[in-house]
Amino acid sequence: MSGKLLYPFILVAGALMAIGVVWNSQLRGALVNPWLAATVSFLPVVFAFALMTLLKPTPLPTRKDLAGVRWWMPLAGLTGAVAVFAGLLFVDKVGAGALNGLLITANLLTSVALDHFGWLGMRQVKAGPPRLIGAALMVGGIVLISVF
Repeated sequence: MSGKLLYPFILVAGALMAIGVVWNSQLRGALVNPWLAATVSFLPVVFAFALMTLLKPTPLPTRKDLAGVRWWMPLAGLTGAVAVFAGLLFVDKVGAGALNGLLITANLLTSVALDHFGWLGMRQVKAGPPRLIGAALMVGGIVLISVF
């Protein structure tokens, strides 16, 4: 399947991220404790993925697959949790546009570096002038969104 056919799903996921940040902030306001709010926010995710694993248990990893799991790989969820927690604490202070814009811009700049240098096992994609101009436009855009 062409990657471009996945773009609508990715766009919906991005829109839901913006909504999720606001809902998490509201959850924190209702529950008062941000740690409890983060836990409550993640519980449905854990249950949904556990249910999907029970409903569709294959494929399961082999011993060889498990041997390829490095110690840092399971920590990937914590990287997303930092963004969720930032939204939970700060969206009502800086606004949804600024918070999500900063998250997405930092994500994009880091992604361009990961691609350019081939870090973390990524296929190397050089950051030529078009990519660097695109990144600069993102930075300029978030400055405009955050300041105005």
